[in-house]
Amino acid sequence: GPDCRIVPRGGRAFERGQGADLTDQRPHSRLSQATSMPRHAVLVPSALIVLSLGMLLPLSAHGARASAGALSASQRSQILSLASNLVATNPALAADIAHGRVRPDTRGVRSVSDLHRALTSPSSSAPSSNLRLRGGFSPSPSSPSLLSRRSPAARLAAAQPGVLAGLSLKGLHLRGGRNTPALAGLRGMAGAPDAVTEGDMATQYDPSAVEKPIYEWWEEAGYFKPTEYKEGEKGSYVLPMPPPNVTGGLHMGHAMFVALQDIMARFHRMRGRPTLWLPGTDHAGIATQLLVERSLNAEGISRYDIGREKFLEKVWEWKGEKGGYITKQLRRLGASADWSRERFTMDEGLSKATAEAFVQLHDKGLVYRGEYMVNWSPNLQTAVSDLEVEYSEEEGKLYYFKYPIKGGKEDEFLSVATTRPETILGDTAVCVHPDDERYKHLVGKTVVVPTQDREIPIIADDYVDMEFGTGCLKITPGHDPNDYEIGKRHDLKTINIMNRDATLNDLCGKYEGMDRFAAREQLWSDLEGLGIAIEAKPHTQRVPRSQRGGEVIEPLVSTQWFVRTRGMADRGVEAVKSGELKIIPERFEKTWFNWLDNIHDWCVSRQLWWGHRIPVWHVDGSGDFPVTTKYVVAASEEEAYVKAKEEHGDDVKLTQDPDVLDTWFSSGLWPFSVMGWPDEGDASSDYSRFYANRGSSCLETGYDILFFWVARMVMLGGELTGQIPFDTVYMHGLVRDGKGKKMSKTTGNVIDPLDTIDEYGTDALRYTLSTGVTPGLDVPLDMKKVEYNRNFANKLWNSARFVLGNLDGVSSDEWESLAVTGPMSEEEMASLPVPEQYIVSTCHELVNEVTAQLEEYTLGQAGEQVQTFLWDEFADWYLEISKVRLFAAQKSDDPEVQAAAARARRVLVYVLDTSFRLLHPFMPFVTEAIWQRCPHKGDALMTARWPLKEGEVLPSSGESVKEFKAFQALVRKVRNARAEYKVENNKKVVAHIGAGEGMLDFLTAERGALALLIKAEEDKMTISAVEAAKGTADAEADGLKPVHVVVQDGLEAFLPMKGLVDTEKEVKRLTKQKDALTKDVEGLEKRLGAKGFADKAPANVVAEAKATLADKKEQLATVTESLEAMKTAA
Repeated sequence: GPDCRIVPRGGRAFERGQGADLTDQRPHSRLSQATSMPRHAVLVPSALIVLSLGMLLPLSAHGARASAGALSASQRSQILSLASNLVATNPALAADIAHGRVRPDTRGVRSVSDLHRALTSPSSSAPSSNLRLRGGFSPSPSSPSLLSRRSPAARLAAAQPGVLAGLSLKGLHLRGGRNTPALAGLRGMAGAPDAVTEGDMATQYDPSAVEKPIYEWWEEAGYFKPTEYKEGEKGSYVLPMPPPNVTGGLHMGHAMFVALQDIMARFHRMRGRPTLWLPGTDHAGIATQLLVERSLNAEGISRYDIGREKFLEKVWEWKGEKGGYITKQLRRLGASADWSRERFTMDEGLSKATAEAFVQLHDKGLVYRGEYMVNWSPNLQTAVSDLEVEYSEEEGKLYYFKYPIKGGKEDEFLSVATTRPETILGDTAVCVHPDDERYKHLVGKTVVVPTQDREIPIIADDYVDMEFGTGCLKITPGHDPNDYEIGKRHDLKTINIMNRDATLNDLCGKYEGMDRFAAREQLWSDLEGLGIAIEAKPHTQRVPRSQRGGEVIEPLVSTQWFVRTRGMADRGVEAVKSGELKIIPERFEKTWFNWLDNIHDWCVSRQLWWGHRIPVWHVDGSGDFPVTTKYVVAASEEEAYVKAKEEHGDDVKLTQDPDVLDTWFSSGLWPFSVMGWPDEGDASSDYSRFYANRGSSCLETGYDILFFWVARMVMLGGELTGQIPFDTVYMHGLVRDGKGKKMSKTTGNVIDPLDTIDEYGTDALRYTLSTGVTPGLDVPLDMKKVEYNRNFANKLWNSARFVLGNLDGVSSDEWESLAVTGPMSEEEMASLPVPEQYIVSTCHELVNEVTAQLEEYTLGQAGEQVQTFLWDEFADWYLEISKVRLFAAQKSDDPEVQAAAARARRVLVYVLDTSFRLLHPFMPFVTEAIWQRCPHKGDALMTARWPLKEGEVLPSSGESVKEFKAFQALVRKVRNARAEYKVENNKKVVAHIGAGEGMLDFLTAERGALALLIKAEEDKMTISAVEAAKGTADAEADGLKPVHVVVQDGLEAFLPMKGLVDTEKEVKRLTKQKDALTKDVEGLEKRLGAKGFADKAPANVVAEAKATLADKKEQLATVTESLEAMKTAA
C-alpha cells in the first residue's frame, strides 16, 4: 500500500508502495517466520501487520494454541480483519494495542470471536476488565492518538524507519518501531529489552533494573562473538581469558581482570576489529581433587576405597553440578566474552592437544624421566609447584647438637644447628667453608651420625657462610634443595627417610612409622639422653605450607617427569629483548629475565587422579613400575601399542603411567589449544584468524603468575607453534582493602564483589578497579570511591534525563537527524556558537587522547579523562549553557531562538553519544541503558562504531577553546568573589563586565548564559569595553568601591558593593578586621622601636619586620577607607 514501508531486522527495506511478500523465506525477511502466514503472497498495510501481531501474540500465548505458528489460516485471516475493523472504529485503542501500551487480556479467550467481542464492546474505548495496562501507559480514550514523546518506542520509531515510522491513517498518527513490545516476535533478540526502554526514566539510576536484562540481551543476540570471517578483513584482536579454577568462587581478583579485559575487548570490538575474548575454566587438579576427597571423607570413604575409575566419575559429577558457578558470576561483572566458545581444560579437544604437546616435546628430546628435588605435599601425596607453596613466618626452634668426630678425642666434635632434627637420619655429610681456619684440618675426616652406626665425611664447599652460626652445615641431600645441589657437586649419597605420608621409613631404625613431627621430639629427647644435644633456642623461620591443604611441605627427591626448559626459556628472553613481546609495566622485564635465566627443568608430573593422564605406557615386567620400566610415549593407547609392538613384539602388555600432568602444563597451552591446535584449519579457522595470523593479542593477568603461567605459555607457544602466543602482557596488581592491607578471611577484610555489585552496581565497581591505578601496582579498594562512582553513574542518568526531556516535541525528522552516524565535520563545528564549538572541540580532543591511551594500554588515565570531561565540562558547563537556549525556545517562536535551541539539541546529543562510546568499555550498563533511549542508529551501543577511525584525528577549534576558557575563568573569579563576600547562594548580583574587542562580541552573544552562571541580574548586567564598565560601576558606587575582578588582559568584572553585601554585617566584619590590623601595626612598631633591636638583630630580620609593618599599614588604610564608606552607605 502507499503507506507501507517494512524494514525486516537485518535485511533490505520494502519501499513505500512496494508491498511485502510475507512468505519470502530468504534471509532478508523474518516477517514470515514470525507470523507463519499462509504460503501465498499477502499484501497488507504495515499498520495492520503490527496491530495484528499486537493481538495475535498474547492470544497465542494464553489462548487455544501453543504458538502463533499453530493458528490456522482462517484464524489469521480473522485477526487481520479484526485489526482493520479496530483501526476504523476505535483508532485510539488500535494505537495503544499496536504500541504495547494495552494488551488484550486473553486469559479467558478461546477463539478469535471472543477476542473480537472483547475489543469491540462499548466498554473497550476506555480501560476495562477486558484490557490490561503495561508500561505505565493509559489507553487513549479519543482520536487522534499520539504516543508520549517520552516513550522510547515512539522516539525510536521516529529515529529509525521502522514498521510504523511516520505512518498516518485517517487522523491516526502512530509512532512505533523496533522497541514496540508488539514487535517482539519480529525483531527476535535484536532490540533492547523492554525493561531498559519502557516508561519514563526514573529520577535515579537503578542498576539492578537494567543490568541483568541488558546482559542477557547482549549474549543472546550474539554481540560477544567476533564478526564472521571475511577475506581481507582487519587484523583480529585476541584476549585469552586466564581460566579461573572450575572449583572457584568470585573474588576481587576476578573482578579486576574482568574489568580490565572487558575494557580491551569492548574497545577493539568498537574499533571494528574481529575481537575474540575466549573464556573457559581450568580443571584445577589439586584443588578439585581435594574438594571431592573431602566430600568422600565426610561419608567415611576414601578415594582408595572406590578406586580410580569410580573416583573420577565422582569428580565429573561434581564438576557438572558446581562447574558453571564461576562463569555465571563472571557474567554479572559484564564480561563480554564469547561464551559460545567457552572451553574447559579437560574437554575432549584440549585433552587431545595436551597429549599431543607432551608427545611432541618428548619426540624432540625435551621430556625425560628423572630424579630431582620436589615440593612434596604429604596430605595430597603429590609433588606440587612452587606456586602452590606459601611461606609463613612462624615461631619454631633452632636445635644445636654435637657431631662426634670419628677417631677424635672424646670432647672433639663439630657443633651443628638444624630446625628439623629428624632429618639428621638422612645426613650424608657435614660441610665447612674451605677457607675457614677453624676446620681446615678436619676436612676429609668423618663424623658419626647420632643414633645410627653410619659414618659421613666432612667436606668443604664455598656455599657455607663462615659468619653464620657455627660455620658448620649438615648436608641432607634427600630433604633440602640446597643440600641436594651440594650433594650432586660432591657425589654424595641421597637418602630419603620419609614415606609418601611423611612418616619415617625403614631406613630410620626405631623411628620407623613415626610422624615426622613426633620423630623430631623423640629424636631430640634421645640426643639429650646421649649427651649430644647442646641447646634448643626459639627461632623464627619461613615455613613452606601447601596452598591447598595447609600442611608443611616436605622437600624430597622423587622420580618424576620433567621438561627441559633451557632452550624454550632463551626464546622467551629474546622475545622481550627484541620487542616481539612487550611487558607492561616495563619494570617486570628485569624479573622476567632473572627468572628465565635461572630456570630449572620443569617437573610436570603429579601423583593425582584428577587431571590429564600422562601419555606414557610402561612395558609390563620390564622394570620397577613406574620408576625404571621401559616405556613408549603416544597420544593414545592404540598408538602406544603400535609403537610398543614394533619394539617389543606382538605379545607386549602395557600399563599407562599413573601420574597426571601439572595443571600449569595444560594451562600453558591455553592460547593456542583453545583455537584448535594441533589442527590448524584454513584461513577462516579460529587457529588462523585468532592465533597464527592474528592482528594483535594481549594477555592481561596478575603479576603473581608471571613465571608460573605467562612464561610457560610463551615457552610452549614458541616451541610447539613457532610463534609467541601474544604480543603484549599487561600485568595488574592485587586488590587490597582501603588501607592497603591484603584481603584475607582471617583478618575479616574480604570485600565480596557480588555484595558490592548489589549495593552500588557493576559499573561503579568496574570503574573503580580500572581507573586511578598503575599497571603492576596493587590497588587499594576504597568503598568511598565505589560510592563516588555510583554517584557518577547517577549523574550521567540525570544528565540524559535533562537532554531527553528537552527532546519532547521535536519532529520525527529532527529526532532521526539527531542520531549520531559519524564525527561532526569541521565545517559544521565552525558554524556553531563558541560554547558549542568549545564543548565539541573538547570532546574531539578527548576522543583523540582516549583512543591513543587505550591503544597504548593506559587504561586508568583514559577512563578518568572521560569522567572528568562528562562531569566537569559537559554537566557543569555546557548543560547549564544549553538551558538558556532551550528555555528561551519554550517562550519564543522567533526563528533564531528556535534555531539556537535546535543547535543545542544537536550538540547535546552528539557530545553525549560520543562520550558514551568512550565510556562504554568502562561502564557498559549505564551507557547502554541511556543510549537505547536516545536518538541512535543501530541495535546496541556495544556494537556501535568507535568515534574515531584509524589514522584520523578529529577536528577542534583552538580559538574557541581559548575564548571559552577565558569565559570559564571569568565565571570562576566572580563566583570566588561571591564566596569571599559570603553572598547568599540564590541571590542575584549586579555585574559590569569589561572586555576587549575579541571577547566583547562573544560575551554579548552569551549574555544569558553568563548571567545564569554568575547569578547576575541579566537586565542590569552590562557588557562593554573595560573602561566603560569601570565607569558604569563607579557611577553606581554610592561611595562604596566596587569589587574589581581581573581575569586576564582585556577581561575584567566590576561588582558594585551595594546589593552585593549586607552593609550592617560588612561594617562588623571590617571593624573586626581593622582592630586586628591595628593591633598588628602597634606590635610591630613597638618591636622596631625597642632599644637595641635595630642594632643587635640580624639585618634580614629587621628588614623583614619593616616590610611586614609597611604591608600591614597599607592593609589598615584600605580597610579603614572601606569601613568609612560602608558606614556612610549604611
